[in-house]
Amino acid sequence: MIFTNDTEDALRSAVWLVNTAEAPDTLTDAADEAEFLEEFPFTGRVDRDAVELDALRRIRSQLRAMLIAPRDEMAKAVNEALASVTLTPRLTRHGDMDWHLHAVADDRPLSERVLIETAMALVDVIRTDEGSRISVCDDDSCEALALDLSRNRSKRYCSTTCANRNAVAAYRARRAS
Repeated sequence: MIFTNDTEDALRSAVWLVNTAEAPDTLTDAADEAEFLEEFPFTGRVDRDAVELDALRRIRSQLRAMLIAPRDEMAKAVNEALASVTLTPRLTRHGDMDWHLHAVADDRPLSERVLIETAMALVDVIRTDEGSRISVCDDDSCEALALDLSRNRSKRYCSTTCANRNAVAAYRARRAS
């Protein structure tokens, strides 16, 4: 494990959310939000209404910019995000998660908590200088983000779909020559 469980979870949820903005948009209705919350069960307030969905959709570009920024710019974006909300840091544990830090009150909007959880995770990324683990997919036709949490830093694609498409293309190119 490179990062703590809560850092990895926050990074995974942010990348998942950012990647919903890629064509076709896959965060358009309550069912899509429910899928996000099923995959990443945030504790605290969850309204499951149009306002919350719109707020999640709006933060995707900010999350993307934070996640793929160079280290110094990432630090600046993290600081701006942290300064944009009232922080109420506290140690907590719930479900299968051992003690970890929540920086925003549970009654704050979900989009605010997602943004700050991502910012807190990026603090670990910045401190360990591991920003290269978050990149744009290596598939030339894809702009989704790839999160590499492997030990050997081998993940280059956002999904098995992109990885398979490129493996087939490489195989065909080898066969043709």
